[in-house]
Amino acid sequence: MINPQVDESPVDEVSGKIKNKGLAQWVEEVTATCRPDRVHLCDGSEKEYQEMQRLMLHAGTAIALNLEKRPNSILVRSTTLDVARVEDQTYICSATKEEAGPNNNWEEPAKMREKLTKLFTGSMQGRTMYVIPYCMGPLGSPISKIGVEISDSPYVVANMHIMARVGAKVLEALGTDGEFVKGLHSVGAPLEPNEQDAAWPCNSKYKYICHFPETREISSFGSGYGGNALLGKKCHALRIASVQARDEGWLAEHMLILKLTSPEGQAKYITGAFPSACGKTNLAMLISTVPGWKVETIGDDIAWMKFGPDGRLYAINPEAGFFGVAPGTGMKSNPNAMLTVTKNSIFTNCAMTPDGDVWWEGMTDEKPEELTDWLRRPWTPASPRVAAHPNARFTTPASQCPVIAKEWEDPKGVPIDAILFGGRRASVVPLVTESFDWQHGTFLAATTSSETTAAATAKVGQLRRDPMAMLPFCGYNMGDYFAHWLKIGATRGANLPRIYYVNWFRRDDKGKFLWPGYGENSRVLKWVFERCNGSAQAVETPIGRLPAPGALDTEGLDISGESLAKLFEIDVKGWLAEVPKIKDFFAGFGSRMPKELEQEIEKLEQRLKK
Repeated sequence: MINPQVDESPVDEVSGKIKNKGLAQWVEEVTATCRPDRVHLCDGSEKEYQEMQRLMLHAGTAIALNLEKRPNSILVRSTTLDVARVEDQTYICSATKEEAGPNNNWEEPAKMREKLTKLFTGSMQGRTMYVIPYCMGPLGSPISKIGVEISDSPYVVANMHIMARVGAKVLEALGTDGEFVKGLHSVGAPLEPNEQDAAWPCNSKYKYICHFPETREISSFGSGYGGNALLGKKCHALRIASVQARDEGWLAEHMLILKLTSPEGQAKYITGAFPSACGKTNLAMLISTVPGWKVETIGDDIAWMKFGPDGRLYAINPEAGFFGVAPGTGMKSNPNAMLTVTKNSIFTNCAMTPDGDVWWEGMTDEKPEELTDWLRRPWTPASPRVAAHPNARFTTPASQCPVIAKEWEDPKGVPIDAILFGGRRASVVPLVTESFDWQHGTFLAATTSSETTAAATAKVGQLRRDPMAMLPFCGYNMGDYFAHWLKIGATRGANLPRIYYVNWFRRDDKGKFLWPGYGENSRVLKWVFERCNGSAQAVETPIGRLPAPGALDTEGLDISGESLAKLFEIDVKGWLAEVPKIKDFFAGFGSRMPKELEQEIEKLEQRLKK
């Protein structure tokens, strides 16, 4: 086993360097349980990051990429046993099952702690235990939160360097008695003396990702991959933070944040929540096709929003990097993402070219003549399998994004003018709908859905409901989560954003997309901007407000009048068929479901029948 060259110390020396008494005590407790050979307190330095890379290279976990093509970047390949979030083994261990809700797996806290203690006991034997202080959001922001992840994985340390603000500055901000979220992670693969380590250590038998909302704790065992192991991401920034937000009166959301600037130089800030495969990252880094209009990125995945003194919701991106899905990302779909990952990046489960670069499906129109696939096997276009894993990832600094907004790290956040929600629907749902008010907007958001049937048939099949794109990430009962949204809307003195529902994926009778999407989505953003300004017209319909004829800028767009009409058609029969499906979905939350949203269903049905 390669010994790290970073500064390491026995646990008593490490805890002695930590001024925060609660953290020092916790480090000692974890060390006694997990029994690592060494302990390292992360300082967040470039030297430390390079050492994590060196450790992964020597262990065979990573391969250094071509310095000329991809400077300071590595390719990491996991095993087939550890390639994605393990949602079936993700638990909310709240005091009661009702508190966790039907949207979460629940386990009684004491029972789960007993199980985890057995698994973690001795789990870091033969390894270094890394103590990673991190801040979600800009240091010094009133919206930011501090956490500490303890892990035995250099891969986690390296990724956390990119995805959060880590190290000595965070410890200083934490002070002697500051509160922090505790995150304990182990790959669950202890080493005997002189035992050869696996290139990708993980536990093939046990994987648990557990959240204890009341005590703000996370325990992750057995997986070294992505959101299972990078505990600042989904675990802290959404599941734990959503509970903090409920208790403290703010919003922790699975949303992008973008800045939209008009030709006159006026800027507005928009957030957006979209389930997977709905173009969220592409929208965050959009290149506008409307002359004079510019889109810049604040964040691509998570938004934390708190009320400012003026009653407006101010948002920060709590992350410092992008952890994006690689397949499908290319110069056509998202050139700004491609330009962001040109250097200083970690690629996971991508294919590799003969000259030492990465490749994945969708990166280029033509497939390379030969590759090494993500499982280290030779690959050609004739191979009957994909070259990169469908959930292959890139981890890259947000600061490298060519359209990152100058205020993306502003501690006070940016004032939100509009919130978008959207799913992937082939029919029924128009291109863009403005809600009547906050309560109606919450209703629209709560009904977010995507179709799971084959797209080519253009038939409305089984719908997967994903309210606010938060179904896998809400840390408590979603009925209470809806109630929290309504409570935010009723906050005294609130100056609330407008709420919109968008659908880029409506199809014609032959199964072809009616809307070109990608950069053309800037036309919808322009209408939203102008609605917030009071300069664009809308028409009232049973489902909400739609752009008035001529209000959506289609100048220079190759789209027929018939297609445009179809995009905004109100399919009364289709919507009436939606009503019982929404009722059934809401009924799943029982008495926790807010009456206001149940009333919105009745109002919708009445409007449709007029």
